[in-house]
Amino acid sequence: MQPFGFRVREEMATVVGSRRSTPEEIADSLRERIRDGRLKAGDRLPTQAELADEFGVERGAVRQALRALQSDGLLSNVSKGSPPRIAEPEPAWREPQPTMVGLGPRLTEAFSARHVRVDAVCLTAETMMLGLGEPLRAIHEGRLGPESIDVRVLLPSRDIDLAFPTSVEGSGDGDPVHQRWLMMRNAQVQVLRHNLRALRATHGIDVSVTFRALPFTPPVKLYLLNGREALIAYYMVTRRAADDDMASQEMFDVLGTQALLFSFEQETGRRDAAFVEQSQKWFDALWSTVTSELTPE
Repeated sequence: MQPFGFRVREEMATVVGSRRSTPEEIADSLRERIRDGRLKAGDRLPTQAELADEFGVERGAVRQALRALQSDGLLSNVSKGSPPRIAEPEPAWREPQPTMVGLGPRLTEAFSARHVRVDAVCLTAETMMLGLGEPLRAIHEGRLGPESIDVRVLLPSRDIDLAFPTSVEGSGDGDPVHQRWLMMRNAQVQVLRHNLRALRATHGIDVSVTFRALPFTPPVKLYLLNGREALIAYYMVTRRAADDDMASQEMFDVLGTQALLFSFEQETGRRDAAFVEQSQKWFDALWSTVTSELTPE
């Protein structure tokens, strides 16, 4: 069997020909060999010197090509000390699930950390309140034991005209749909705060729960878990009849618990990592600028 480096040089000889290859051509050639399986996950590339010799270029051109492949997530162990390896394929996309189904398990995994941090932007705290049932049960049963829990939640202000939910015929404080939303928002805030703060007395966990008010209606719900995962779902607006106590009312509403929850994780790849990072920056910017103290009354 021919040595790996010899096989690579032989395969590349037809590409190189009598002229110098550009960094883009070098990257494309290596990328094609990764795609068709000639270079497999875990294979170590030849050294930069060997690649430069094979392509008839200076090492600078090789380094540019390797950086391009690294940006694509195709190389791992890229360092000056040793040749990089072909990266393992990125894990399969986590299938989106309805928020009510998908949030609980993700929160439970987040609560396995020593120091838990959860940031959320949502229309109400209903799904989060219910989703926290799983990790809270695990804590009470002794299966989880974080040392600290820091939860920050952004909810719409009571003083704005919501885009949804709202009566088709009108909005504002006189809108019964708005009033019922406000009552639900306030009740959920109280339950969420109580359930988490109770862990101080029962388990000695350092708990911080803070709410702030948004000056707009969030079009999406976003959950940031330990700064490593972002979960996002789009609020799908629909027109429907109000519930029994407002049978004559029609309203624009959303079914938040059924909205599909998409997961982005730092470890999945550069694009997901960038999404998590930017989502955290967006949340922090809102928290420290345009939001205000949430008044539940």
